Amino acid sequence: MSLPATESPAPKMPPGTREFTLRAVVVSLLVAALIAGSYPYVVLKLGFGPNISVVSVFFGYLALGIWSKSFSRWENNIVQAAGTAAGQTAFLCVLMAAFDMLRADPTLGFTFDLTPLQAFLWLTTAGLLGVLLSVPFRQHYVVEEKLPFPDGIAAGESLIVLDSRGKEARGATRAMAFGTGISALVMALRADARLIADAWYRIPELLRIGPTGQSMGVGVAYSFLSFGSGMLLGLRVNSSMLVGALISWVICPPILLGNHAIPALTRRDVLLWVMWPATGMLVAGGLAALFLKWNIMVKTFTNLSARDVRSEDFPVKWVIGGSILCSIALILVQHYALGMPVWMTIVAILLSLPLMLVGIRVLGETNWGPISALSNMMQAIFGAIAPGQIMPNMVSSGVTGTIASESGGLIQVYKTGAMIGSTPRFLTYAQLLAIPVGAAAVSFVYPLLRDSYGIGGENGLQSPISQKWAGFAKLLSAGFSALPPGALVALIIGVALGVAFTLIEGTRYKKYTPSPTGMGIGMLVPASAIFSMFLGGIAAEIWTRKNKPTAEQNLIPLASGFIAGEAIVAVIIPVLVALGIVALQK
Repeated sequence: MSLPATESPAPKMPPGTREFTLRAVVVSLLVAALIAGSYPYVVLKLGFGPNISVVSVFFGYLALGIWSKSFSRWENNIVQAAGTAAGQTAFLCVLMAAFDMLRADPTLGFTFDLTPLQAFLWLTTAGLLGVLLSVPFRQHYVVEEKLPFPDGIAAGESLIVLDSRGKEARGATRAMAFGTGISALVMALRADARLIADAWYRIPELLRIGPTGQSMGVGVAYSFLSFGSGMLLGLRVNSSMLVGALISWVICPPILLGNHAIPALTRRDVLLWVMWPATGMLVAGGLAALFLKWNIMVKTFTNLSARDVRSEDFPVKWVIGGSILCSIALILVQHYALGMPVWMTIVAILLSLPLMLVGIRVLGETNWGPISALSNMMQAIFGAIAPGQIMPNMVSSGVTGTIASESGGLIQVYKTGAMIGSTPRFLTYAQLLAIPVGAAAVSFVYPLLRDSYGIGGENGLQSPISQKWAGFAKLLSAGFSALPPGALVALIIGVALGVAFTLIEGTRYKKYTPSPTGMGIGMLVPASAIFSMFLGGIAAEIWTRKNKPTAEQNLIPLASGFIAGEAIVAVIIPVLVALGIVALQK
């Protein structure tokens, strides 16, 4: 009987195989820029980021195939490592959006404007530090603990299938190309793209449903990005998000208006109210999941203290020296660019270390990167250290979020490398090279997205994670008096439900219980996107049950293409506008 993939003996590369080649490095940086440039739109629109590792694998396969037909899975894994690092960096666009949301609130007096240069320096220094700090833990988490890291395994399996160069690889490539093309076409013709004047072939943004559809945006979005994202999620998460959307945008609005909890039946007014129970559920559920793993945390620290932590492939002296240099650089950037006292940055870095280890383990065991929950925990800590101060609260949580994001991404990449026998040192090189590229791309693209589509408003990119981040900072600075009428009670209920659902998740009744993360996100994301995602999940489930072999071969690349096509066009449009090549229709 063969061993499971996570317990198989480490594979060996064929003698003479080269992985860190010039073409692999060049393609990895190009894919990193593409991923980092397109990923912010996905995150800001949906509130989470789909599996970028698998998407990077397919982009690497296509790009390397254009360069040469003789590339290997090990070269493509270099591309995957870079794309993953850049995507993890681009995910921090939610932090940039949170700054804009706080500045847009006139009641706070918060005026700080994070410039692209400041964002680039901040994300680069914190991201490099996150990678270097996590390098020594490959041996512990991947080799000894053998944590599954499901997304890492999916990326490894994709590398192996595509490297077969057979019928399966060609079919997967065609599926991704088709998904990318149809998604890009629909996005270009959609009304909210504003590229063309009104015409019979102009596709509406969504099909509105029900009496609240006009004001609440309840309906089905003509979005293959949402549809494809739903294809990659399980029915439990999709169903939980649908329940959250129905509560926020169908059930609550008329009740809130009737009880004078909101001034008008508009999406913005409803969102400012429902964000509090949703935030309570997300934060409480995430933190409860961490606390429930107290024995795992104890095991982590016990094992780490019982052995000499070292990296067999990446020199320890480089880790130590690089970490010191990056810490000094981060201290200087946050002091001179963000106004953060030196001692606060040092405290934030030190406190981020144990949170980083917890985040890696949770990601490895659950495939859920608790970046938001860990950042909220740091916000709460700095709410006590610097009460009433929004800037230290945001900056310190940004340090934690960036370190947790990049460290989890690197260890996941190590997992993929262990599946196919890649050299960890080269994977680390790829991630270190990709982080500045990712930081530059997101720092350039985010302002374009913000100016073209809007952030957090009635019709803008909603970015629920950013709303939660900014809302928590606002709450910690102003106290509970800042909440709208009735929101405090709803917040408490949300906290209770988040804890209760998380407790039930650890029992045999999990499949009957809503996911607190899915439900909370569903309450914040536009209902039209949730309905489309739910339909995507249904389609994937039917496909898998009716024809499992073709679904296993084509579902992931097709869904990845759906996600990539719309995201790429959404980024290209503001770039073309900024260059004066096209003008958006009013």
